[in-house]
Amino acid sequence: MKNHKETSRFQFVDWLLRVLKGTLIGSGAILPGVSGGALAAVFGLYEPLILFISDITNQFVKGIRYFLPVGIGALLGVFVLSYPLDYGLQYYPVHVLWAFIGAILGTLPTLYREAGKNGRKSSHIFLAIFTSIIMFILLFWANRNLDLQVEQTNVTWLLSGAIFASGFIVPGLSPSNFLIYLNLYQPLTRAIRVLDFSILIPVAIGALVCVFLFAKAIRYLLKIAYATVFHFVFGVVVASTAIIAPSLDMYGSLAALDYGMVILFFFLGLALGLWMGRLEDTYKTA
Repeated sequence: MKNHKETSRFQFVDWLLRVLKGTLIGSGAILPGVSGGALAAVFGLYEPLILFISDITNQFVKGIRYFLPVGIGALLGVFVLSYPLDYGLQYYPVHVLWAFIGAILGTLPTLYREAGKNGRKSSHIFLAIFTSIIMFILLFWANRNLDLQVEQTNVTWLLSGAIFASGFIVPGLSPSNFLIYLNLYQPLTRAIRVLDFSILIPVAIGALVCVFLFAKAIRYLLKIAYATVFHFVFGVVVASTAIIAPSLDMYGSLAALDYGMVILFFFLGLALGLWMGRLEDTYKTA
């Protein structure tokens, strides 16, 4: 039996952990190549979030209390970190990308355990490997070949919101990449930085509509094929992590000290991911 002090400490650490998870999910959602849904799955929040959204009236207050710190963290990740992330990607892209790669790799063991919690077959392992290869090829092709020009209207931003939300509904799908292909990524990140509500409001509406429309379908898939869905997610996460690795031409301007800093950032990210995985095991609530 835990005494009151231990219970309070448990609840406080769990609350802070959910804020941190939300911050990483939010910042990952606006980072090209990274999926907010994949990070939610890695941090053990994807299934509970889908279950809550798909039946929001069931235990509404309990759900809001649980996801409130996640939402606070996500807002911090999207709004507060949008400027430093944009600055880092502009001037120190190799450092930032390797830090994210390290953090994601550090959480993969947790995601792997989650994928197999209801059992695992050799076919699931094959699915994860096959998915990672196919998704890497598709993402690589898209990065090299897609470059469209889309007029910026309210309808465009509604669709952009749906694309943005799809990264949470479909783990591993990077909405930022699609927005880059449509040349809408920079206008959206600028709107976030300057709080341009003429863009942010239709984006938010489009995102909410997308989430509520597809949450029930995803919940059904999790119910009938949990291991299949999560091994597919695992494969997509591996592919999307590999695809954000900096290209060789990005290393041309790095000095010797920069290589040391890149290695440091990678291991700091890896340590963060492993630490969060351990906290997830220690403070996971029922």
